Order: sequence, then structure tokens, then C-alpha cells
Amino acid sequence: MFTSVDDVCARLAETGYLASPAVATTVFLADRLGKPLLVEGPAGVGKTELAKAVAEVAGARLVRLQCYEGVDESRALYEWNHAKQLLRISAGRDETWDETRTDIFSEEFLLPRPLLTAIRGDGPTVLLIDETDKADVEMEGLLLEVLSDFQVTVPELGTITATRRPFVVLTSNAGRELSEALRRRCLFLHIGFPDEELERRIVRLKVPGIDAALTESVVRVVGALRAMDLRKAPSVAETVDWARTLLALGAGALDEALVRDTLGVILKHQDDVLKAAAKLDLDAV
Repeated sequence: MFTSVDDVCARLAETGYLASPAVATTVFLADRLGKPLLVEGPAGVGKTELAKAVAEVAGARLVRLQCYEGVDESRALYEWNHAKQLLRISAGRDETWDETRTDIFSEEFLLPRPLLTAIRGDGPTVLLIDETDKADVEMEGLLLEVLSDFQVTVPELGTITATRRPFVVLTSNAGRELSEALRRRCLFLHIGFPDEELERRIVRLKVPGIDAALTESVVRVVGALRAMDLRKAPSVAETVDWARTLLALGAGALDEALVRDTLGVILKHQDDVLKAAAKLDLDAV
């Protein structure tokens, strides 16, 4: 998909995703080596958006598996359309079981889920396995099989092997430690909070019309909040939301009252809001 690291930077920027050199280099290597990419970092720093941006620049289909506690093979891989199978059995009462079984366990009754959909795709595909750390440990065994050989065995249909490997992105908020076996199969990328210069560029790109002085103030205040011991430090997504909020309010500069009244945009816990209101000193930022 990409010819060089600079090509990654340029083409992702066209979609509105400003990639650091580390991000661009790892994406290029994942593409060139055909390896899954494990992206770890706090929520809201652009892990999921990276997969979406790669799919957009590649003209690829984005297939997303959203992980959660309890997600299993039937939600991730495939399941059979049981209601349709029962209707088929009822319609063929005069048939033998062998005749019926051969029919109901066919493609017509198969419901492919994200993993199987991505493997069977014959066009460019980006497979996003989002928030992998929220899935149960048992789910990792299935991912290991899929990511090792890019093939799936459906007992009734046989082994289905990818004719064109998808570009795979796994994201994790580090809610739990992923297994070493899964990590070994991936290239690893940590996306943390950006430096001030990159965050200013992101704000100017995502919030057209905001002036340079207000952008500078927003980024510096968010940086000061991240330095506090908060339950949830504001991410890039909150920085952008706050900048949009200030622009919508017609603010030309920050003052104590404005910051206090809009802290709920960037902080998501009441104790964090109270701590920030008490400790934040705009004159020192």
C-alpha cells in the first residue's frame, strides 16, 4: 500500500491523520512485512482512527471486530443461521437426515462474522480488532490461530484460507496484559499523548477557524492537566472537543471562569474536575 515512510505520512495526512515518524515507520513496516500491528495507548489518542485512515488511503474495506467481555467465536468468527435452518428442516420433512444435513450446513446458512469476513475478502481489507484487552483470555487463542495462518476451519465446510491477507490492526488500552504469544505475532506501536507542536497541528487541522493564540492556550492547559494526578487525563480527542467548544462559544482567549465552566468537556470524572479547578493556575501555564 505504501512506497516509503514519507508516503505513509503524506497519504495519512490527506485523510486528516497527522502521523508522527514512529507511527508512520511502524505502519510502513507492518504493510511491507505483512505483520499484524498491535497499537497500544490511552483512549482517545488515535488508535482506532489510524486503522480507519489506513483503510481510506488504501481504498480498502474496513472490517471491525469490537471486543468486549464475553465476545466469543460466534460473534467474532461465524455462526449458523439457526432460524433459517429450522425452516429448511420443516420444509423437507420427507427427506432423510443426511440429505437435510448436507443442505443446512452450506454457505446459504452461514453467517460470517468479522474475522471470517476479512479472511474471505478478495479485495484490499483492513481488519480492525478494537480494544483487544477487553476480550477474555480465551479469545486470544482464536486470534492466534487466525493471525498465524490467516485461515479458519469450519468443520462442516473445511478450511478457508485467505487469498489476500488483510492489513490487521489490533488496539489495546492496556486494561489487561495481552499474552506474549499474541504480542510476538505483531509489530508493536505505542501511541501516547503527542508533543505540543504535533497537538497544535492536530487542533488547527480538526478545528478550522481557531486562531493561533487560542490553539496555543488550549494545548498548554491540556498539557498542565495531564501533569496532574487525574483518574483520566484528557486525550487528543478531548483537546479537539474543547477547542471546538471554545470556538462555538466565541471565545478569543481563556480565563478562569471560561475554563471552569467548560472543564466537563475535557475531564470525565467529578473528582478530576474539582482537582483541576483547585490546582490549575492559568498564569503559570
